Amino acid sequence: MTTPSLISRRNALQTTACGFGSLAFSSLFSNQAGAAANNPLLPRNGHHPAKAKRVIFLFMRGGPSQVDSFDYKPDLDKRHNEDLGGGRKYFQSPWKFKRYGESGLPVSELFPHTAKHADDLCVINSMHTDISNHPQAILQMNTGSFQFVRPSMGSWAVYGLGTENQNLPGFITINPDFSAGGARKYGCAFLPSATAGTAINQWGGGDGQGAPSLKGYQIPHTTNKSMTVAEQRRQLDLMQSLNRKRLDRDKINEPLEGIIQSYETAFRMQSTMPDLMDVEREPKHILERYGINTETTDNFGRACLMARRFVESGVRFVQLNLGFWDQHTKIVEGHQKLADASDQPVAGLLTDLKERGLLEDTLVLWGGEFGRPPIINKNAGRDHNAEGFTMWMAGGGVKGGLRYGATDELGYKAQENKVHLHDLHATILHQLGLDHERLTYRYGGRDFRLTDVHGSVVHDILA
Repeated sequence: MTTPSLISRRNALQTTACGFGSLAFSSLFSNQAGAAANNPLLPRNGHHPAKAKRVIFLFMRGGPSQVDSFDYKPDLDKRHNEDLGGGRKYFQSPWKFKRYGESGLPVSELFPHTAKHADDLCVINSMHTDISNHPQAILQMNTGSFQFVRPSMGSWAVYGLGTENQNLPGFITINPDFSAGGARKYGCAFLPSATAGTAINQWGGGDGQGAPSLKGYQIPHTTNKSMTVAEQRRQLDLMQSLNRKRLDRDKINEPLEGIIQSYETAFRMQSTMPDLMDVEREPKHILERYGINTETTDNFGRACLMARRFVESGVRFVQLNLGFWDQHTKIVEGHQKLADASDQPVAGLLTDLKERGLLEDTLVLWGGEFGRPPIINKNAGRDHNAEGFTMWMAGGGVKGGLRYGATDELGYKAQENKVHLHDLHATILHQLGLDHERLTYRYGGRDFRLTDVHGSVVHDILA
C-alpha cells in the first residue's frame, strides 16, 4: 500500500469537490477554533448536548415507492385500476401491508426483516422536496442544494464535531454514485478538505482489480508493490518538511494546511482501514445475520457490517448507497430485487447496533431522494414524485414506533405535518448537538450553512 497513490486520489477528489474558505472555522466555537484550524478532525463539542454521536445514512438512490413500502393507503385499494388516460391508472400496492410491533406500524411485504424493528422506527410519511429529476434531487438530498456546489451533509457533521478516531476519516461513503454531480455528492466544497468523504467502492479504482466481485470492497489507489511502509514514511516525511517550509514562508495557506493534514490521515488510514473492512473477522453468526456469503445479500450485507465496524471505531458519518430504485418499467421485479438485497442487511445492522448499545446514540436514516406516485404507467412502472414520500429514522434520540405526518388519502402529496428536506437536515444536525442556524462557514463574503436560509427542527419526532 502506498501513501502517495492514496494521497493523490484523495487530493484529486478534493480538488474537484472541495474548495477552501477564507476563514476556516471562524464562525464555529471560537475557543476551539485554533485547534480545529490546524486539524479539522479533532473532536469538538457541539452547541448543545447531543442525543446522537454519529450517523449512518442508508441512501436508497432512485426513489423507493412509499405506497409500496411504509405508507399504507387503504383508499388506494378502492381505486385500483381507475383509468387516468394515457395508459396511466391508480394502482394498489402488489405487496400486502401488515402491522408490526406494539406500535402497530404498517410495513409492506417488501421489508419483512426491517418490519421486525417496527418499534424502533420513526417513519416520516410527509417528506417533500423541490425537484423530481434524479441528478438535482440527489445533490439536494446530500448537500441541501441542487443549484450550487455545496458541502455534503457528512462534511458538515465532521466540520462541526470532528471525529473520534484520528486514524480514520470522519466521513466514509460506501459505493457512492459517480454519475451526474460525481464527488460533489460527498465532497466538502469550501469546507476544510479533511472533512470530505472517503469513498469505498467495489472495483478497486486504479489498482487493476477489475470488475466488481462478491467480496470486492476496496479503497482505490492504495497498492504499491515497490515500496515498504517504512519507505513510504520517509518519503512522506520529506514531502511534509517541504510543505511546512512553504507554510512557514506563507504564514497563511489554507489549501496547503489541508494537504498536510490529508497526507497524514491517508498514511494512518493504511494501517487501520484494511482491518476494519475485513468483515470476515466477525463470528459466523454475525455474518449470517447480515446475509454475508449469501449471493443476494452479500454485497449490501458487507457494506452494512462495515458501517457498524466504522461507527464503533469512531467514524462520525457513514453513508451507504444502494440503487437504482428507479423502476419506470416493471416496478414489481425491480423493487423486489433491491428489497431482497437490502432488507436483511439493514435489519441485521439495527439488531447489531442495538445489541452493542450503539443504537441509542447512532442515528440511522433510510430513504431516497424522492418517492413515486400511486399511479402505474403503461410500462408497469411508477414515475417520479417529489411532492410526498417516506423516510425513516431509528436510534439517535428519535421516537420509535412512530408514524409521523401523512400524504393525502392516495399517497401522492404530503399534507399533514409536512417535512421538507431542509427540516430533515436541521433535525439531523440538532440530534448531533448542532444548531443548523449557527453551524456556518464564511466563504466569498457571506455565511453558508447546510439548510441555507430554511429548515426547522421537527421536535415532535424527538424522544
